[in-house]
Amino acid sequence: MSSDSLSPDQITALFEAARSGQVPEAAGTPRRQPRLRSVDFSRPTKFSSDHQRRIARALDTFCATAGTRLSAELRAPVEFETINTMQLTWSAAQALLPSHSIAVTLEADPIATRMVLMVESVFALAGIECLLGGSADRAPRERRFSEIDWALTRRLLTSLVSQLSAVWRDLGGVSFSLGEIESHTDSSAIASVSEPTFAAVIEARLNRRSSSISLLIPWQAIDPISDRVAGRDTTSGAEGIDTRMGRALAAAPITLRAEVAAVDLEIADILSLGPGSIVRLGGRAEAGISLFAENTRLGRAKPGVRGARRAVQILGAEGLD
Repeated sequence: MSSDSLSPDQITALFEAARSGQVPEAAGTPRRQPRLRSVDFSRPTKFSSDHQRRIARALDTFCATAGTRLSAELRAPVEFETINTMQLTWSAAQALLPSHSIAVTLEADPIATRMVLMVESVFALAGIECLLGGSADRAPRERRFSEIDWALTRRLLTSLVSQLSAVWRDLGGVSFSLGEIESHTDSSAIASVSEPTFAAVIEARLNRRSSSISLLIPWQAIDPISDRVAGRDTTSGAEGIDTRMGRALAAAPITLRAEVAAVDLEIADILSLGPGSIVRLGGRAEAGISLFAENTRLGRAKPGVRGARRAVQILGAEGLD
């Protein structure tokens, strides 16, 4: 019998302990202790998982299209890749940005809100070298931007923003235009320090040299279109067909006419009309006039003038058939 075997007395004692609920734990398999999950209550949760997922997906599309366009314009391989997304307060998101960056205000039309695109200056300087016919083989030397540098930087950023605008038209029905371009400073005018902000960090590789581009989206920038960004706006999907059809029909031109009264006459009576002839209409002046859309009667109105033009004032639709 091996030394690990239990004697009959030990087996009996083990069964007795089991009946009383005092079974000892097996050696080497300690019970897993309950774990407490720490929660950072300072981190906002305004952006839902749908918002974050759809924005990240749109940024992936931007990375592909922007890389293709800039590779052609700069005549050098350019790649973009989203490497991190997070939800922070506005002040916390700004604190994570590289100090040597260029801040670009994005004006969202037609909702009149703003986002911020942050581009590392080393990427802008490398792009300027390529735009001037130079090579991106060597890392550009940090320098103070001249007026020419700022003009070429705007040209470079215009290409980036146009591609970003294209994906946001599909995502939220908005397009972007370039606002102010300046060195990275406190952009507190865009949002309050505690404003929930979605921050996306994109790695930009220009001829295999890495730098970063960050997009800061304060909640107030997408608040007017939040349902559409999250995919909950049915007017942009199949359920919105009736709505879109209604909008198209509402734009169709219809002739609206005001009729004092009407009478049916035979052709012979019409041919006999001449100067001074009187046609009795049968209507009463105090009853007003009738409004028609094509041949459909809409309601009654009172004749009058507005400035130098004749006009009618709608009285109602009571008494209509």
